[in-house]
Amino acid sequence: MNKSCTVYRTMDYLSKKWTVMIMLELYKGNRWKRFSEIKRSMEEITPKMLSERLKVLEDEGIVERKVDNEEAPMRVCYRLTEMGLDLIPVIKSIKSWALKWKVKNTACASQDCIVCVL
Repeated sequence: MNKSCTVYRTMDYLSKKWTVMIMLELYKGNRWKRFSEIKRSMEEITPKMLSERLKVLEDEGIVERKVDNEEAPMRVCYRLTEMGLDLIPVIKSIKSWALKWKVKNTACASQDCIVCVL
């Protein structure tokens, strides 16, 4: 497959571990969220990984970053852009497809899943 293909490129960064979960965390409440707030709600992700994934999502135009220098300590906040919000129905469609075809996912059976609450 041609790596400049838009579908390939999109699936490449969306399929990375944590990417969709970060997007869904930002979608909850649809507001600016501090880095620490995102990290707190996603206990298993390391700060380094969260930072890396947010950077890629920002570079792709899916996430917007805002720095507030007026308060100490400096606050860095994130939210989904319009482009990012447009991906939420796509994620919901993938969920519907998986449920229709009974794609096995033992993780959802054993714990609360952020995707399942969509």
